[in-house]
Amino acid sequence: MSEIVVCGEALVDVVATAPPGVGGGQLPPLQPALGGGPFNVAITLGRLGSEVSFCSAVSTDDYGEAIMSALRHSGVGTTLVQRHAEPTSLALATIGADGSAHYSFYVEGTADRLVTDPGPFAPTVAAVGFGTLSLVLEPGASVYESTMRRCHEEGRLVVCDPNIRAAVIEDADAYRARFASWMNAVDVVKLSDADAEWLGRGPNGSRPADWLDAGVCAVLVTAGADGIDVVTASNSSHIPAPQVAVADTIGAGDSIMGAILHHLDRAGALSSSAVRDLDDEQWREVARFAVKVAGITVSHPGADPPWASELGGD
Repeated sequence: MSEIVVCGEALVDVVATAPPGVGGGQLPPLQPALGGGPFNVAITLGRLGSEVSFCSAVSTDDYGEAIMSALRHSGVGTTLVQRHAEPTSLALATIGADGSAHYSFYVEGTADRLVTDPGPFAPTVAAVGFGTLSLVLEPGASVYESTMRRCHEEGRLVVCDPNIRAAVIEDADAYRARFASWMNAVDVVKLSDADAEWLGRGPNGSRPADWLDAGVCAVLVTAGADGIDVVTASNSSHIPAPQVAVADTIGAGDSIMGAILHHLDRAGALSSSAVRDLDDEQWREVARFAVKVAGITVSHPGADPPWASELGGD
């Protein structure tokens, strides 16, 4: 069976249950929850039934132990996880009236950014995913970049979700240039419409058309409740999202990334060459499955992607 490796950070989301200042100036209660974009992607894949492992550095503190337990509980392999004594990163999340999440990060001196080169992956690893803070924070970002390029050269499917967190990007123009430089080593890009707009700004900005020209075969752009746009060299399609009651949107985009990889796995398309052979209708099928998974995720509070049993036979 083909294996997927997801590379990147795991952290703790500390979710404020009301906006600051509500209730006569009292701070709102805080609810901790495990998160981090790549962690959520790996959890999604494990719950949907793909063979998946997580490649990261995780703290040996109590939060780190909880992260490891959650990975194993969802069927995610942990042999590629490095352990460090430094603390777990924290993300303070506040939830807007529409369920959208806004973040502040506490990431200085934390364990996840100290990841070292994992070396070549096993021959059974067919696809590798990257994204979020791990592509920004050094020294780990350079480790993941070199891993990305090595995996692409080996013919493995490489997917990327930049999941832009502007608050932790010190030099926006430099990051935009760096992101564009990765596109000749990436097969599939998934990102939000806000991410796409941010990446397109300034002198080093680039857009989906540029990424396709560089070698990416498909770009999937999420637009919240409006659904997903699928852009390939031959076509652009829109897949609407199901109408659901939204608890919050934490982890929604990550569950979409996990669902994309799971669907490609199920279709036998976990390789760089295989995804290039997919036609536009097959990409629309990928997107339809992804919005279904995300619809269940946003109906749950926190980053809580569905198990395969919740999908009604899909």
